[in-house]
Amino acid sequence: MTTLSVNDQIPNFSLPSANGEQFSYEAHKEKHKAWHLIIFFRGAWCPVCVQELKDLEENISYFESKNVHFVTISTDELANLENLVKENNLSFPVLADENLEALKSFGVFYHGEDAPYEDHGTHGEPAYFLVDEEGKLLYQQKQTSPFGRPTTTELRKIVQYIGKNLK
Repeated sequence: MTTLSVNDQIPNFSLPSANGEQFSYEAHKEKHKAWHLIIFFRGAWCPVCVQELKDLEENISYFESKNVHFVTISTDELANLENLVKENNLSFPVLADENLEALKSFGVFYHGEDAPYEDHGTHGEPAYFLVDEEGKLLYQQKQTSPFGRPTTTELRKIVQYIGKNLK
């Protein structure tokens, strides 16, 4: 499993987006000279994840005022993510990582067939990566289950704290 440390350059990735386009992190980073909050979520089937995405959408203006853009990634099927975006009017990128490429390159935990407990089949677990405008890692949190993820309020505090204390 890949291990990223603070100040590491995050891996580049290119994945299909629920809006029908191919998303390239490198191109997005060049177009939007901003921090990015890259969030891995379990899938459209996960009610906690859906609520989290709705909360992010409700708070998007706050994060944009801090020059932070969201990118979300799931190992769920693209068709399910397309429906999720339409049903919830999500404006940020929602990407499908069905081949687990981004998941593996970021070292995100995967609940596979070999997992010690049953949990909605195979899927990636929640993870959060805040990166600066150059793609360097400022913060990360990876979960091995659906619980313990930061709330939108906590993410706001993390962005504020790091922004205030950045060297």
